[in-house]
Amino acid sequence: MNIGNLYAILWSVFLLVWLIGWLLTKRTQERAPFTTRLAYGVPITFGSYLIFAKNPALTRLPRLLPEGMPFETLALVLTVSGLAVAIWARFYLGKNWSGAVTIKVGHELIRRGPYRWVRHPIYSGLLLALLGTALRRGRVVDLFAVPLFALGFWIKIRQEERFMRKTFGEQYTEYGQSTGALVPRLYS
Repeated sequence: MNIGNLYAILWSVFLLVWLIGWLLTKRTQERAPFTTRLAYGVPITFGSYLIFAKNPALTRLPRLLPEGMPFETLALVLTVSGLAVAIWARFYLGKNWSGAVTIKVGHELIRRGPYRWVRHPIYSGLLLALLGTALRRGRVVDLFAVPLFALGFWIKIRQEERFMRKTFGEQYTEYGQSTGALVPRLYS
């Protein structure tokens, strides 16, 4: 099997899990306005285009990073690990998940599984997987896509945290003080 096909399969499985999960979510009680969704959606969409589009102008760009088994292995481990963390977190979030910043009817504050250590493990996993995929491809546009995703996720995290503090009050404030946003805190 071509290694490029393996990455396509990995990301396709991820998208399939996301689609099935989306079909099983709770009804939305409150959704962020379109303009705020646009603020995080634009960098994420542009990053997606850069790293995943089959644009001939982008695919002809030269590789900047070395090729070889150790580098390929690192890229694959990062991609698989990141997708696994994102899917693991998605299962724990369950019916509370949404692709947009929302509060669901009967929304619960999840603090188990990966949410025990970080408040946004889906984004942590996706950034790790995107970094692995960008390293595999090795072009400047792929490497530029990762910071675009990080920017989009940072904007979205700020919006989500406002919604969560509004919904869960002091309980969420305490949760935020005891866990990291994207990486576990090494101190309390």
